[in-house]
Amino acid sequence: MATQNLQSYELMVIFTPVLAEDDYKAAQKKFSDFIKENGGEIVHQDAWGLRSLAYPIAKKTTGIYWVMEYKAASDVNAKLEIQMNRDENLMRHMITRLDKYAVAYNGRKRNKMAEAVTA
Repeated sequence: MATQNLQSYELMVIFTPVLAEDDYKAAQKKFSDFIKENGGEIVHQDAWGLRSLAYPIAKKTTGIYWVMEYKAASDVNAKLEIQMNRDENLMRHMITRLDKYAVAYNGRKRNKMAEAVTA
């Protein structure tokens, strides 16, 4: 698969708050591995952890957030959606296509965070 065919995307997932730490890590690995297996590449992953929800989902007021930026062919997202819809540990998910400005912004934001850690 040629690199020029890859689009940039961001995936945000809210896992159920009753998920054990090991299951949370396994779920993250499952989705990142799925993208790699389908010719994509992971740019960045960020586990936000437990956060309050704006409104209850399935009578839950918190969720475990995870954000992943990746590059993949557009057909990979349809397959990824099927996998996510089958996963009972997911409460919500959203895939966003990133334009070049969003990719540049995310890169700058990551660099600033890395500089703050090393300073």
